[in-house]
Amino acid sequence: MRQTIHLSAPPSVLSWANIGGKYEKDGPLAPYFDQLDPDSFFGETTYEKAESAMQRYVLSKALEKAHLNSEQLDCIFGGDLLNQCIAAGFAMRDFPVPFYGLYGACSTMGESLSLAALLLSAGYLTRAAAVTSSHFCSAERQYRMPMPYGSQRCPTAQWTATAAGCTILSATGNGPYITHVTRGRVIDKGITDANNMGAAMAPAALDTLQAFFRDTGCAPGDFDRIITGDLGKLGSAILVDLAQREGLDLSANHSDCGLLLYDLERQDMHCGGSGCGCSASVFNGYLLRQLQAGQWRRILFAPTGALLSPTSSFQGESIPGICHAVVVSAEKE
Repeated sequence: MRQTIHLSAPPSVLSWANIGGKYEKDGPLAPYFDQLDPDSFFGETTYEKAESAMQRYVLSKALEKAHLNSEQLDCIFGGDLLNQCIAAGFAMRDFPVPFYGLYGACSTMGESLSLAALLLSAGYLTRAAAVTSSHFCSAERQYRMPMPYGSQRCPTAQWTATAAGCTILSATGNGPYITHVTRGRVIDKGITDANNMGAAMAPAALDTLQAFFRDTGCAPGDFDRIITGDLGKLGSAILVDLAQREGLDLSANHSDCGLLLYDLERQDMHCGGSGCGCSASVFNGYLLRQLQAGQWRRILFAPTGALLSPTSSFQGESIPGICHAVVVSAEKE
């Protein structure tokens, strides 16, 4: 089965935007954000409304950078971590544009980019936006327990980013371009610990990366960076080890958004960042800025997601993982 599509008409990145909260402001990637707000409510009255406000901001900012209005978009692809994707769905009430609500957990930025790129390349769309967010407080309230309880976080836990990112893609433009899309499969190796997301998602990352290299004939050394999404410290180490056993050496140029967003030691983030806003904000800031500046020419961006819910965890289910990958290149290839 071939999972990778080489896009015959690679869509171009027109613009991008991101936003973060107080911990992102204290992190090493702070200079790569469009806005950093120490107010976790972002001017709203609830954390869920705050997350919608973040999505509205990044979409509006990306449109502003592209000198477009929302009516010039053919479609918006967006998602978040909340039940029924309410952060994205409620945010899109302000934009009169066709909308697809997506859920890929922390892989949602990769999922939205993939679907937008495929439809643009096929000629069904002219311009589209991919937007994703997460919020530490709304996610913790949904997935774990009320924060005032003050429970201790275990060493393998990751910190859900309070962040959002948006990419606007066009059928035409000067790049960078999305040249390949690798569709991820659901992979479940039996991990049941909801505080060990990296271990649950690493096998899915390996499966997608193996599929990409098998389908394209490329090697890891063909990329300036191979960036996974939110495996964190433990999950990244597991991925590199599993890949090495399969004859795939990722040690030279692998990075992970969950390790890039925070200073793990100074900020005490345990195993690093997580949440679909983590990879969304890193991609729509640091990664695209590096490509724009010519520091990199070609990256493989592979966000990962843990497809669990509070209900499935309470019922003792294991945690399925998924990973969707896109190649972003300075050339159309």
